[in-house]
Amino acid sequence: MAGEWVLWFDARCSASKRALELLRERGVEPVLRRFLEEPPTTAELAELVSKLRVSPRDIARRDADEYQALRLSDRTPDDELLLALAQHPRILERPILVHGDRAIVARPPERVLDLAA
Repeated sequence: MAGEWVLWFDARCSASKRALELLRERGVEPVLRRFLEEPPTTAELAELVSKLRVSPRDIARRDADEYQALRLSDRTPDDELLLALAQHPRILERPILVHGDRAIVARPPERVLDLAA
């Protein structure tokens, strides 16, 4: 399991805390990417969706108030959605674990084990 582990983390999110706990139980101490305190750039998000092998809409929380207020939808172009995610990081699904060129949305948090096994 060599290489850096990065956990996109929200301290107020129980799933983020559980994912961190599961990783630590396996001896993995990830770098915490506190994306709400330091919002990601659109380039960083584009790299993230590439590692996840998903579209930006797959990491957007459609039930978030900001998602609704910004009138985002499945028809929103990817570049516009990445910009919205960068400007309103609360819309971003979490937790997300990144290791090398791979990443996983840890919903449920036990999914971190798929990458950290």
